[in-house]
Amino acid sequence: MFRLVSFNLNGVRSAANKGLLPWAEAHAADCMGVQELKAQAADMGPELREIAGMPGHFHHAEKKGYSGVGLYSRTAPSDVIIGLGEAEHAVDGCGEFDAEGRYVEMRFDKPGRKLSLISCYFPSGSSSEERQEAKFRFLDVIRPHLAKLRAEREFILVGDVNIAHQEADLKNWKGNLKNSGFLPEERAWMTQLLDPAGDTGLVDVYRTLHPDTTDACYTWWSNRGQARAKNVGWRIDYHLATPGLAATAKAASVFKDQWFSDHAPLTIDYDFSL
Repeated sequence: MFRLVSFNLNGVRSAANKGLLPWAEAHAADCMGVQELKAQAADMGPELREIAGMPGHFHHAEKKGYSGVGLYSRTAPSDVIIGLGEAEHAVDGCGEFDAEGRYVEMRFDKPGRKLSLISCYFPSGSSSEERQEAKFRFLDVIRPHLAKLRAEREFILVGDVNIAHQEADLKNWKGNLKNSGFLPEERAWMTQLLDPAGDTGLVDVYRTLHPDTTDACYTWWSNRGQARAKNVGWRIDYHLATPGLAATAKAASVFKDQWFSDHAPLTIDYDFSL
């Protein structure tokens, strides 16, 4: 089995102080995609550059204490792509988001197989109209990139997408119909991304394994209004996979026995090997 984790850390140093490292050792993942590092390269000591025997590769934001993503892997990749602008399918407009540290891709290619694992952090639009417009621009950039990637390789993108797709994916869906993360345009974008007949045709792996789960599916809770205690949550962390890899998924879990962040780690076990 191949164990893959997606986890928005809300600060890698903060999460480490709350017990991330021993949890990762015990959890025994083969690869872990993390988002919101909130750290520069100089802030990453050796205990953060390699976690639980998994060396990491990172895309840091230019702005201090902001964004940033990483991928930790027990298996050494054949190639690493840091940022959308470094990919061979660089899309117009990606420079804005590469400055924010939102994309890292590890490739595990060998004869007869092209396979990538990606950690990606989609922008949040909740703080202002300007950030919502930036989020829409990111969606316009990332989808054609993933479509081109899909045409030539298998991949799993893990990350905080900052979109709850369906009503079952958040507690208070009626009250959030006009709020960032559950806007009709965002949900329609997700529907298009997951359309089997579309040019991306990706699979929401958790939903394939748990099509009817509601309260247990949430991966993020606001720090306000006792949201976690009341389980007023959102499912905004995903594994998005090409169909061939998605078909190998065997089990999914959201770890909520201990808290390292305002998100919970999402783990899926797949029946393939790197």
